[in-house]
Amino acid sequence: MKASTAALAAESQGKFWKFHDLLFKNYNKLNDQKIREIALELGLDQTEFKIKMKDPKITAIIRQDVRDGAQAGVRGTPTIFINGRRLNDRSLKGFKAAIDKELKKLSKKAGKPIS
Repeated sequence: MKASTAALAAESQGKFWKFHDLLFKNYNKLNDQKIREIALELGLDQTEFKIKMKDPKITAIIRQDVRDGAQAGVRGTPTIFINGRRLNDRSLKGFKAAIDKELKKLSKKAGKPIS
């Protein structure tokens, strides 16, 4: 929750993706200190960052994302959806089969084969 909050807090300073990338790079040592270090490393305005870290709007966004994911059947990451359907077989063969199935549906609607 803190890592998600921090990334969204960094977004207000245009640093969401940089913060995101550093969180993932340091995933195995995330704690309050590491989050502060990342914020400093990225040159974030610390006062604004601390205010945003306590912003209830950010907490609400994260909680809604968690609810949406649970409702969609997300049980972990990564979870892949193709045209709204969760992909269980994440092998190359599974991706190809799911995409081909969707392409066939489109070609039937369009009345012509899609290659």
